[in-house]
Amino acid sequence: MRSPTSQTHLHPHLHLAEVVRLAGGIILGKQRQIRLSLACLLARGHLLIEDLPGVGKTTLAHLLARLLGLQFQRIQFTSDMLPADIIGVSVFDRASAGFTFHPGPIFAQLILADEVNRATPKTQSALLEAMEERQVTTEGATRPLPSPFFVIATQNPSHQIGTFPLPESQLDRFLMRIELGYPDRDAERELLRGADRRAMIADLPPCISAEELSALQLAVTKVHIADALIDYTQALVAYTRQSPDYQVGLSPRAALALLAAARAWALLEGRDHALPEDIQAVLPVVAPHRLRPAGDSLLRLSAAQIAARLIDAVPLP
Repeated sequence: MRSPTSQTHLHPHLHLAEVVRLAGGIILGKQRQIRLSLACLLARGHLLIEDLPGVGKTTLAHLLARLLGLQFQRIQFTSDMLPADIIGVSVFDRASAGFTFHPGPIFAQLILADEVNRATPKTQSALLEAMEERQVTTEGATRPLPSPFFVIATQNPSHQIGTFPLPESQLDRFLMRIELGYPDRDAERELLRGADRRAMIADLPPCISAEELSALQLAVTKVHIADALIDYTQALVAYTRQSPDYQVGLSPRAALALLAAARAWALLEGRDHALPEDIQAVLPVVAPHRLRPAGDSLLRLSAAQIAARLIDAVPLP
């Protein structure tokens, strides 16, 4: 048994608890989704929210940017958008007799890529390359993106008109995929009776500076992972590769994503070590979008049901 959480780890946990508390007063009844979004950022990942319009996806992105003190940009994706609309473009300047680069909206710390699946694959690729490399290359020059750099992409259900579904290789760039869903009756009633959420967000103070956030991201990498937890992760991954339920199982990058997300979840819980319960907590948002089911029956299962089947099939070490 490891020693209790040290004061060094306890102090940032209190900051994170305040972020979760304040966010829960804006996005009502979605405490778990808020914590998962924050864990995704702490693990230096990117977040995909797939849900119907009007359930709070944009509000969540604005809210995190405000509470974490991050520079925010929203990019509304459309079918006629070009990569230059995201990255930026060089414009000829007569005064200097040369080209001057005008950076696009990608040069912000938190990007909301709204309705990313309404853009063409070429434009999607420009965003996803920036997510992976954390830099952009235009006209032979490489320009680093700000740090921290976090993308929240929203995606409408693929059956809606005018969408270009993200292929599996691009879905894999997102550490987590979550759904917000409709609020329950009590939360919706409070929402209907309350003030405008955007005005409430504007009144919130930042809880964490960019420097403190970077320190928290570093703290996540120091959360202890025991060998038994690595064994459990490998067993989960091996099951998906061997099971006839899946055409394609989880990759080594997916296994790393599971451990990174589990570390961040443990830090949110105020611990300096990860437990199997942390893997199980993040499994529904880390694994299902990386799996390709072999039969139609699995396609009808939710992400939570897919994760539950994995947890039931693989015993704890």
